[in-house]
Amino acid sequence: MQLLYIGIFGGLGCIARFLASGWTYHFAGRSLPYGTLLVNVVGSFFLGFLMVFGFRSTLLSPELRVGLCVGFMGGFTTFSTFSYETLKLLEEGSVWQAGANILLNVFLCLLFALLGAWLARQL
Repeated sequence: MQLLYIGIFGGLGCIARFLASGWTYHFAGRSLPYGTLLVNVVGSFFLGFLMVFGFRSTLLSPELRVGLCVGFMGGFTTFSTFSYETLKLLEEGSVWQAGANILLNVFLCLLFALLGAWLARQL
């Protein structure tokens, strides 16, 4: 049953990533990989929240928690895309943008994972 949840939620996470990234690029432009940054930050928040909430509450079955955390969040977040886009920026000589992309992704994702975990502990 867990594999079914992972597969279904993983597909939904991929679709959500595609839509969120496209929306972000439409509004913020492409001077930095803002779409990837957005999904990594939002994904970090929700993964932090879901892991803490899922282990502290009986509202999520173990199968649903795995489906959401491994499936949806695995399909939604984009570390491999982040790595490629940073490499591309470096290859293009955009060292400042590559550095900003690294710092923003690492700092904001850790911060939002912390916020998600904190929020789950407040419930």
